[in-house]
Amino acid sequence: MNSVTDFLLNRASEPRLEAPAPDASTLDRAFACASRAPDHALLRPWRYLVIEGDGLNALGELLAAGYSDMRGKTDEKKLEVIRNKAQRAPMIIVGIASPKKHQKVPEVEQILSAGAGMSFLGLALQDAGFGVMWRTGELVYNPVVLKGLGLEEGESVIGFLYTGTVSCTKPAVPRPELAEFVARWPS
Repeated sequence: MNSVTDFLLNRASEPRLEAPAPDASTLDRAFACASRAPDHALLRPWRYLVIEGDGLNALGELLAAGYSDMRGKTDEKKLEVIRNKAQRAPMIIVGIASPKKHQKVPEVEQILSAGAGMSFLGLALQDAGFGVMWRTGELVYNPVVLKGLGLEEGESVIGFLYTGTVSCTKPAVPRPELAEFVARWPS
């Protein structure tokens, strides 16, 4: 096995992130890696939004609006918790699946391509020395949030990639035994 395999075997999500976030050249290189995701017919069915600085405050407000839309009247304390979700890292990259109509490439393949790109992006950022945490949750699918982020008809958020500098180490996560998810067919 080579260094890529060793890197993958040691990859972990990092929930505690602080400044600094990746700089422009690091981001460019990471997005170039994302663009190498498998992509049947070269449709490039993905796009990304980079949110940092004041944009994180705006995202927090948008998430609070989405939460209010889903739950109706909500107390201010809960809305503040929702707003603070956007402050978990100095940068959030929104991965968006943007499928194109194509007679030979089904939408599900294109969404999987966007997911692979998001994984490649996270791996590239980790290789550059940053921590990442791919998060979703019901708010990333809320129509108010989707509209506020500028998603077009047929697009969907595949995740928020929180990124920054790891602020503290965390214990290793136990991994499943291969027999739990790998089988031979026919058996």
